[in-house]
Amino acid sequence: MEVKNVIDRSDTKQMEFPKLFVRTQKHMSKNCSILIDAIDKNKKDSNAMKQLENYIRKYLQDRKLVAEDMTLDETVKQLINEMTQFSILNEYLDPGRSDIEEININAWDDVKVSYSDGRIERAAHFYSPKHCEDIIRKLLRQESKITFDKSRPIVRSHLNENIRITVIGGECVDRAVGLAASIRIINPKHFRKEDFVQKGTITEEMLNLLTALFLNGVSMCVTGETGSGKTTIMSYLLEQIPYHKRVITIEEDVREFTLVRRNEKGEVQNNVIHMVTKKSEDMTLAVDQEKLLETAMTMNPDFICVAEMKGKEALAAQEAANTGHTVVTTTHARSCRLTYDRMASLCKNGNDDSKTLVNMAKNAFPIVIFIKKYPDNVRRVEEMTECIMKENGTCQINTLYQFVVKKNTTDEAGRIRLEGIFEKKNNISQYMQKVLKEGAVDSQLIKNIMEG
Repeated sequence: MEVKNVIDRSDTKQMEFPKLFVRTQKHMSKNCSILIDAIDKNKKDSNAMKQLENYIRKYLQDRKLVAEDMTLDETVKQLINEMTQFSILNEYLDPGRSDIEEININAWDDVKVSYSDGRIERAAHFYSPKHCEDIIRKLLRQESKITFDKSRPIVRSHLNENIRITVIGGECVDRAVGLAASIRIINPKHFRKEDFVQKGTITEEMLNLLTALFLNGVSMCVTGETGSGKTTIMSYLLEQIPYHKRVITIEEDVREFTLVRRNEKGEVQNNVIHMVTKKSEDMTLAVDQEKLLETAMTMNPDFICVAEMKGKEALAAQEAANTGHTVVTTTHARSCRLTYDRMASLCKNGNDDSKTLVNMAKNAFPIVIFIKKYPDNVRRVEEMTECIMKENGTCQINTLYQFVVKKNTTDEAGRIRLEGIFEKKNNISQYMQKVLKEGAVDSQLIKNIMEG
């Protein structure tokens, strides 16, 4: 069915686009649902796209409708875009962009976008609660094959290798809201050492020390709140691992790490296994992080990454680190020192007392890095500590480096500006120095770290 582009604008009814979209979508859903489903399954189906275009054009011409301030062609194109793509989210989900960190949907008419430079801006919103739900359902269905409905009102999934989405709707939020969602772009670009230094996240000396210790078998934990930059720091450390070393990553629900490297011929160059948990209502079919970690330890890994400790896998991670495996992980805590209490609380199973569990954690992860997002929207390592265990069973936690705010000002636009420095408080212990020397770390690098 070919429809000519004929419409007398003097005899047309112009409508606000949101209202026209809702009206057109209702008609198309009723009369062309099979066609729309076919396009959802295969966007490259040019015949189906052409048919949809013709149906929409005819619908508008028969009713003499057009969107305000748009030609008929522009109206048809915009309606097709809304029905077959992701509406206001399209520009932010563009794989060519690297400046978006997070899209937060608080309600259908409240959408905020967080940028990599710290800006948080209000975005155009959806046309209605139903429009918001329809777009998110389409996004989940097309990109991750996940169903989101009344029977499953909370969904956590991934859209591709570096986009994570969490959605909550149904009776869990007010009906007028539609739904709430967080769409997180995970480390859209691989940060280099100079990127961290330039952004003020950490100094070169601190990053060199962390890398040298990690590559020589020292397990560590990066701690902080959600969105503070824990995964970014951990990803950098993992990317420094020599290609011949075997790395196993363990993540819950969705995969964020992309550590596999290929050459120009497509051949894998490094030695990486990515593992992800599997949820199931049938507990015999579910696979949690603890099970994956137990499996990983039998696969001769050189390095193990547990993306986040937040349950019983914390005990298995500590046991792995305490039995000679090099483990890097993250958790949520308010400081380096409180991290060990947090680990102990995750491990409690009624058999061990808190003191024993805390000591296990201190033995397992002697290096802790606390990172947070400051009021000026800059992510900084606030503190780096080393826990030194003594022969009598006691321990001493030394602050190695600490960020100290020197000046806090607000500019004319109301933006907060912080000035500060990373202060070195203590050198690493004799034991850690021995680890670096035995690991054939460049003597000049060790000297620079000790004298920095």
